[in-house]
Amino acid sequence: MTRIGVIAHEGKVLGGGLEELRSALADLGHADPPWYEVSKSKKAPKKVRKLVEDGVDRVLVWGGDGTVRRCIDTVIDKKLDVEIGILPAGTGNLLATNLGIPIDLGGAVDIAVNGSPDALDVGVMNGEYFAVMAGTGFDALMIRDADESGLKDRFGRAGYVWAGINNIDVSPAQATVEIDGEPWYSGDATCVIVANVGTILGGVQAFPDASPTDGRLDVGVVQARSRTDWARVMASAVARRAASSALTEMTTATQVTVRLDRTFPWEVDGGDRERTDTYEVRCIPQAVRICQPRREETK
Repeated sequence: MTRIGVIAHEGKVLGGGLEELRSALADLGHADPPWYEVSKSKKAPKKVRKLVEDGVDRVLVWGGDGTVRRCIDTVIDKKLDVEIGILPAGTGNLLATNLGIPIDLGGAVDIAVNGSPDALDVGVMNGEYFAVMAGTGFDALMIRDADESGLKDRFGRAGYVWAGINNIDVSPAQATVEIDGEPWYSGDATCVIVANVGTILGGVQAFPDASPTDGRLDVGVVQARSRTDWARVMASAVARRAASSALTEMTTATQVTVRLDRTFPWEVDGGDRERTDTYEVRCIPQAVRICQPRREETK
């Protein structure tokens, strides 16, 4: 039997909480597994290493995309032979959504314990791994302000909406983008997004053909300047026609280089980073094994 261990962000909530999680695991034959609770996602990597040292084969991660990303970082950096099961207790839970893991404690636990540990690609931007998306410009400003203002903690997903409204009139930068070593784009950019999956921040399916198993990343440049422009972009994305919008450019790549004429914050999987003007991005194929619904469950 696979030996599981648990890392739980104690500030995150799903279903009946951690007591219900313990009960659900016991019902599946995993009573009293090795268990660590952390107050911040940055404390998770140390616990991942400890669980692997103790002989755990699969780490169940209770938290949001940030906590999952920290665990993925550790598995890749330390070359750990361990699988990850996601228990989506965060705000966005975008990786879980894209993988078909329900935002439901019972369903998520069943997949984390009994699901198929399939290998997924991971992106890396300026040395930081991401499983969902990375970007600079509007999206990073929105994430930064939602965190710093406390809007995310107080209002959840709605906090991002308010932070987005506050940054919707941001002036575009002049950007040049290289795709796999060749010039691809030069011009205005309100934001540049590199995604590993199709559904990104806000639950928008911006890249309907994206796959975390194809060895490529999806790249999008948005040129919106006003509220009207953003409304047009969002309408196209909701209708799954983002690629045809006059305000977006899209492609795929294994490597991406972005240069801006001024500095902007940037983000990886919902965590903002300090300003810079140059971004190096690449795809790492089949970098980590994450438990997903078995094929027969998705029919």
